[in-house]
Amino acid sequence: MFEISQLRCFVAVAEELHFSRAAERLNMTQPPLSRQIRLLEHHVGAQLLERNSRTVRLTAAGKAFFPEAVRILRMAEEATFTARRAAKGEQGTLAIGFTSASGYSLLPEVVRRLRERSPGISLTLKELVSTTQVEALNAGQLDLGLMRPHPMNPELHSTLLAREALMLAIPEREADGWPLEPTLASLHGKPFVMYSPYEARPFHQMLSERFERAGVVPDIVEHIGQVHTMLALVRAGLGAALIAEGASRLQFDGIVMRRMETEPVETVCAYRRDNENPVLQLFRRDVLPTFHPG
Repeated sequence: MFEISQLRCFVAVAEELHFSRAAERLNMTQPPLSRQIRLLEHHVGAQLLERNSRTVRLTAAGKAFFPEAVRILRMAEEATFTARRAAKGEQGTLAIGFTSASGYSLLPEVVRRLRERSPGISLTLKELVSTTQVEALNAGQLDLGLMRPHPMNPELHSTLLAREALMLAIPEREADGWPLEPTLASLHGKPFVMYSPYEARPFHQMLSERFERAGVVPDIVEHIGQVHTMLALVRAGLGAALIAEGASRLQFDGIVMRRMETEPVETVCAYRRDNENPVLQLFRRDVLPTFHPG
């Protein structure tokens, strides 16, 4: 089988129709150039060039072979370029898991910064609760997870990505009965839509611990896994709910949002330590440092 270098020699001679000029163009001398052409003709099994001391011209076989040789060289260059882009993380696919809350503000920002850094990548986006994201990362089904802080095994690594205020969502028709600057104590004994201890375990644990420290016991009417369902129940008048500030961009008529006087909630990005996906390496190297948690 012929070599790419032999094709380059042939194309140069076919375009120049002059061995001396072709050799100069290739930065080589004429004897090795002639040798490469002879080897190519041997592999092809046909004479491609007719040459004498004065002229060089393509044979019928050479005329038929020339456009294919050019095409092969172009494909080889494109394959090299593609491989280099993939190695740098500038081409390829990244599978990102995200919670419903992060989907309203943080995920779009992650996607925007990734696209700005590397427009040629493809993204697979999956909305999953934090617990399911951890399972998917362990199984190699996700490259990156945007989730609440969550217990993880040593194979996973997490980095703080953002801090957000907690917002109190209350039915609009009951807004006058709530303080303008609510605290956790404002929820004591009040009907409250709580996060599921299974589907939304990190947020459930976080709120449960805060309620316990503050001595607050809300009247939990439902346990819900998804923010949009929780807000629908608030609008229906079942009770109040606490959501991250980013999720408050999900507009529901009939709901009033008030910022809570309490510590913010955190979102982390998590990934497998042994994941060698170049796009993930690009994210870690060039995109992650651009986030500055408040």
